[in-house]
Amino acid sequence: MTRDQLAAELMRIAKLQLSDITRAVKNGEKSIALNEVQDLARRLNLLSDAVAGKPAPVIAPVSDLAHQ
Repeated sequence: MTRDQLAAELMRIAKLQLSDITRAVKNGEKSIALNEVQDLARRLNLLSDAVAGKPAPVIAPVSDLAHQ
């Protein structure tokens, strides 16, 4: 990933999430705003791992979790 590609992806993620966070705060939906902040952190961590060459975590489907 080039520096320009990384910058573009960071801007895309930030714009999307900040728009959602701002909307939730303006509507007084604090829990939704917090969820959006957590989603932003998760996306940035995934991007960081991808840049560092770490494999993405495997997430079990919900149906698999119900049988445990």
